[in-house]
Amino acid sequence: MKPGKLSQTVWNRSVQKQLNRDQEHAFLLHPSKAEMCTAMRPGPGRLSLTASASVFGQAPSLGVYAVASAVNDLAARGAQPMGITAQITLPAEAEEPFLKELLRQMEGLCRRLDISIAGIQAEVSPAVTQAMLQVTALGQAKEDGLLRLADAAPGQDIVLCGYIGLEGMLRILDECRGELGRRFAPGFLRQAKALEDRLIQLEAIRIASGFATAMQQVGSGGILGTLWEVAEAAHVGLAADLKKMSIRQETVEICEYYHLNPYQMTSAGCILMITEHGERLVQALNRGGARAGVLGVTTAGNARVVTSGEERRFLDRPAPDELMRWWTKRLSETG
Repeated sequence: MKPGKLSQTVWNRSVQKQLNRDQEHAFLLHPSKAEMCTAMRPGPGRLSLTASASVFGQAPSLGVYAVASAVNDLAARGAQPMGITAQITLPAEAEEPFLKELLRQMEGLCRRLDISIAGIQAEVSPAVTQAMLQVTALGQAKEDGLLRLADAAPGQDIVLCGYIGLEGMLRILDECRGELGRRFAPGFLRQAKALEDRLIQLEAIRIASGFATAMQQVGSGGILGTLWEVAEAAHVGLAADLKKMSIRQETVEICEYYHLNPYQMTSAGCILMITEHGERLVQALNRGGARAGVLGVTTAGNARVVTSGEERRFLDRPAPDELMRWWTKRLSETG
């Protein structure tokens, strides 16, 4: 199989058909390729939710990206993040200072978000060549505040909050700071790194919760993959304009340097929002300091159309994530 998320065909054939439905009534979000969370009802009117994110690499900032991704996914379902657990697997050649710095950065972000680290497991394994980290975010929501992708309907506005490709660009920067320093000025790289604050969108999601029918963080496969997955989960079509998607110049230049497509790159901190009130939501988000715009609309039927200037094409099934493709090439060159 190809690196990255499973294709829709493989998911349907080898995952979806194997799932046990006997206890389905206890869970409020059905497993699907697009669904990042699980939700249970522990008591009247209250829900418990979890969301997990996995990352790998050689930079100790891994924990920041995993925490950001997991808590944003949780918040996008209407939940209040309360804490995280983490499973860390290190290669045999890893040294203790790396682990210490990884945890320092992860704990610092959790402190800023006022959430707890509820559990940590760490081990060294000869089976891995990169550090691997899985973070599970834990939270609660009111039952009437749960946001489901299936609730998106034709005729609603599609709003994008945040910058496409930002997470992928930052992760490449963290892995290749020295290499990029030979191509870009120090000030440019400092400015790019400072964008890490844009990975967390809890305040923007809170603002959007009063307007949005559904929300989804842009994950593996980038904005193009997430548009497809949301449309699949909601059984709608869409029309979206690539020219209306916000992208930082730092992302453009670093992606061009490595010949990567930022529209197909993982983007923690970039949130797709489906709403009846697109312009009102955009105004509220912009007043709150977020970057947002209306990309298009959901439509009846299955047609998923993206435009870019005069060019018009149908959206393809999600391609492998560009960050994963970058890692595949990099590891093959160094291995």
